[in-house]
Amino acid sequence: TSITSAKIQVNGVHLHYQKTGEGSHAVLLLPGMLGSGQTDFGPQLKTMNKQLFTIVAWDPRGYGQSIPPSRDFPPDFFERDAKDAVDLMQALKFKKFSLLGWSDGGITALIAAAKYPTLIHKLVVWGANASVTQEDVRIYNGIRDVSKWSEKVKKPLEEMYGHEYFAKTCEAWVDGISRFAEKSDGNICQQLLPDIKCPTFIIHGEKDPLVPRAHAEYIHKHIKGSRFLLMPEGKHNLHLRFAEDFNRQVEDFLR
Repeated sequence: TSITSAKIQVNGVHLHYQKTGEGSHAVLLLPGMLGSGQTDFGPQLKTMNKQLFTIVAWDPRGYGQSIPPSRDFPPDFFERDAKDAVDLMQALKFKKFSLLGWSDGGITALIAAAKYPTLIHKLVVWGANASVTQEDVRIYNGIRDVSKWSEKVKKPLEEMYGHEYFAKTCEAWVDGISRFAEKSDGNICQQLLPDIKCPTFIIHGEKDPLVPRAHAEYIHKHIKGSRFLLMPEGKHNLHLRFAEDFNRQVEDFLR
């Protein structure tokens, strides 16, 4: 089946999404920082089972083709994304759906699953964290300057945004997410984890340079009955690098 692309108005902004498959189980893919369906989920949109699933990949406001508005990072940006994501799926007439969230999209998915429990069927997160430590801030500052990024990671984002928007938004993201570390416990959504009642699968790449393993273990420990999978060779983008294995694990869990 083909992948269709469209925009729909949600909460005062026009959100872009891609959609494929005709299965009865709806799944929303939530991208990471600066990400979009196109840049972050190629192998999932192409090869996930389209008989079982209807797959939607969205561009959060200010990212991908959901510009305007320009992206900003107020203190509640994760909650805003969570509400946008859920309202998008409802606008598309899905009564219940599962969430696959990567990195920032994983944080958004955790918040959505906790706050809208009647709407979320199952949850898969990888490369996510529920708090920000001083060590995390050090890691984030290491990626602040996009000119130091590898060509492979940088190129699709520069093509999508142009250099200036890409560079400026990355810096704004580092500042925005680092603010959580100013709280005594660095909390983003720790207090919400016990409210997540849907079946949850946490995947972590042992070699993730951006998100230390302790974050994944914390999420696993605080979501009752959740499953945890460590991919020994996985880095931050394990769903792209090991797409076949990742898709199979996730589809088995979602069935």
